[in-house]
Amino acid sequence: MFKTVLFPIDQSRETREAADVVTNVVKKYSSRLVLLSVVEEPPPDAPPPDAPNADPMVSPEVVAKLLENAQSLFSGQGIQAEILERRGKPAFTICDVADEIGADLIIMGCRGLGLTEEGADDSVTTRVINLSPCPVLIVP
Repeated sequence: MFKTVLFPIDQSRETREAADVVTNVVKKYSSRLVLLSVVEEPPPDAPPPDAPNADPMVSPEVVAKLLENAQSLFSGQGIQAEILERRGKPAFTICDVADEIGADLIIMGCRGLGLTEEGADDSVTTRVINLSPCPVLIVP
């Protein structure tokens, strides 16, 4: 049913919690697992990537290490995971990659953004749900 599962990851607690669901789904359906992390383009007024208060997801080195660690975590569970690192806006990149790899399911954690009307349009989760070429499983 779910031949290819895409799991977009970042450094959030919600991503770590979603990993258990990903493990269960991938094992149950013998799915191909693709881990994706997006190196975000920093806004013009953002501090440099090596500054103490910089967003870690703008650093290619941090993102590469995050993907390696996640791949090791799944390997320890007996799951072979492919890794992809891309640049861009997270929601659009996630949906583009899902289409590119023929994903049957995207599993992602919900950061809780968008729980208010004001933040709903800014949520990566909401954008992925609206743009995805396949079903999306959101882990609260």
